[in-house]
Amino acid sequence: MYILIGLLAAAFLLSFWMGYKRVLRLQHLNQQRLINGFIGVMILLTLMTIGQGLDLVSQDLAARFTMFLYSGVGGFFLGFALKMVLLRQKVQSIEYLYRSFWTEAAPSLIAILVIAFGLYRTGLFTFGPYTGIGITSGLSLLGFGVFGLTVRIVPEFRQKGILILDQLVSWSHVVSYEWESENVIQIDYYTEDNKLTDFTTYFPTSDRLTIERLLGKKLKDHEQQRKKMMDLQENDSE
Repeated sequence: MYILIGLLAAAFLLSFWMGYKRVLRLQHLNQQRLINGFIGVMILLTLMTIGQGLDLVSQDLAARFTMFLYSGVGGFFLGFALKMVLLRQKVQSIEYLYRSFWTEAAPSLIAILVIAFGLYRTGLFTFGPYTGIGITSGLSLLGFGVFGLTVRIVPEFRQKGILILDQLVSWSHVVSYEWESENVIQIDYYTEDNKLTDFTTYFPTSDRLTIERLLGKKLKDHEQQRKKMMDLQENDSE
């Protein structure tokens, strides 16, 4: 029993470190990768079910494997959430954030419900029974809920940069912006690996002047830093 607990703790801590280092980021996800990941999980579960049916995999082994999986998921999301909290502290206070029920209240409410269900799965609300599957599955739900509270679905324009989901873009890396329509803006920026890319986001028409002033001020304030960065990139490419 103690060996199993130690191994589960090791799996949790390892995945926590991977989440904190953001080994897998939201920007890396696309439709094909999600489909491949889903197919991979389904194949693994199918093989385990077949193995149990043929008595090649015992129920105890399958339960322990599931506990390791839950521990890894919980650790990863909790580590990721901690990193997001620290990133927010790094870029300091919010200067603009588009707030609405669907972009702020609804996601937070869903995340809180997931956290509550995770605590229920651990047996804390009912004071037992406590099982390995219940505790680890509750931990995974708890981690996912906390992660949901730390990642916003709209960009956060903060004092020292922009948070786009789980990606931090410092103001010195923002190159330009262009309105695609009255409510949609495209912002061009350099990534951490010095690749020029962009993102588009929606703003209500009433906030357009606020955004114009904010972006204009930030681009002007960091003009010299941006110029130095672009000059270094040009020298490296030569």
